[in-house]
Amino acid sequence: MSELLHWLAVDHFAWPWWLLAGVLPWLVRWLPPSNDHQQPALRVPWAARVQQVAAGSAGPAHARKFPWLAWVAWCLLCIATARPQQLGPPVAPPQAGRDVMLAVDLSGSMGEQDMTLGGQAVDRLTAIKAVLADFLERREGDRIGLIVFGDRAFALTPLTTDHASVRQQLQASVVGLAGRGTAIGDAIALATKRLQQQANPQKVLILLTDGVNTAGTLEPQKAAQIAKDAGVRIHTIAFGGDGNALSMFGFRLPMGGGDDDVDEAGLARIASLTGGKFFRARDTTQLAGIYAEIDKLEPVQRQGQAVRPMIEQYPWPLAAALTLGLCALLLRRYRA
Repeated sequence: MSELLHWLAVDHFAWPWWLLAGVLPWLVRWLPPSNDHQQPALRVPWAARVQQVAAGSAGPAHARKFPWLAWVAWCLLCIATARPQQLGPPVAPPQAGRDVMLAVDLSGSMGEQDMTLGGQAVDRLTAIKAVLADFLERREGDRIGLIVFGDRAFALTPLTTDHASVRQQLQASVVGLAGRGTAIGDAIALATKRLQQQANPQKVLILLTDGVNTAGTLEPQKAAQIAKDAGVRIHTIAFGGDGNALSMFGFRLPMGGGDDDVDEAGLARIASLTGGKFFRARDTTQLAGIYAEIDKLEPVQRQGQAVRPMIEQYPWPLAAALTLGLCALLLRRYRA
C-alpha cells in the first residue's frame, strides 16, 4: 500500500474507506438475475427485437462482457472520493512581533562630545546611532518606527519591518534638526498616536533623552497618562556623561550640568506609570547594556514550528474518472 501511495505521489487518504466501493460493480455484476415470468401487457410490432435484446442482456453473468472502461472510471471516482492528500513543503508561520517606536532627542545638548566610541571621543548622538544600529539588527520580526524631537516632535519613519529604512533615517538625523529644545511630552503623545492606531496589543515606546522637558505643548506626565490609557508601555533612558566637552587642544573641560541636566525622577515616573522601566546611561557601554536589557524585557517573537500543509490531490483522479466515463458512454453508443 505504501509503495502504491509513493507511486501515486500521495501520502495518505482522508477517507480511505471509500476505496472499498471500487468492488461494488463486481458484486452487482455477479448477482443472479431476477426471475420475472409476467407476460408483457403491451405487444408491439418490434416486440421480438426488444425481447431478443433483453434476453441477451439478461443472460448468465459469465456470458456478459464486463465494461472494463466504466469500471476503471468508477475506481478512479472512488479514489477521488477518498480524498488523496500529499504533504506540502514546510511553511513557517509568520512572525508576530511587537510594535516599537523609538523616540530620540535631537536637542542641542546631544552635540556634546562626552562619549567614547572605538577609542575616539564622539558626541552623544553619534554614540546613540551606533548603539541603535545594533539594536535594530536584533529586532527581526518587530515593526519599528522612529520619532525625533527637539522643540517639536516629528515622525521620520512609520512603523515598518524595513529596519534598513529606520537605520538610514536615524543616520541622516543631526543635532538641532527638530530644534534646540526638548519636547518630551510631545514626543510621547506623537508616539502614542501612532501606536494606538495599530491592532497589535504589544505596543512599546523607547524614549531616549539627555535633558528635561523645556518645549512642547503637553506635559510629560499628562502624555504618559494618555499612553497608559492607550496600552503603550514606555521605557525611558536618561543618557549623557558628566557634561564635559573636548577643547581645541584635546583636553576635556567641565561644561557644568551633569546629572542635574537630566530629569531622572520625571523619566522614572513616566516609565513606572506605563509599566515600563527607567534606565540611566553615562557612556556608550552602559547604553548598549540597556538596549540588551530591553531585548530581555521585550523579547522578539520567534517564528513558530514549521508545519507542512496538506495538498488535496483528488482533482486528478476525478478528472480522469470523468474522462474515462465519457469515453465508455460514447463507446457504448458507437457499438449500439
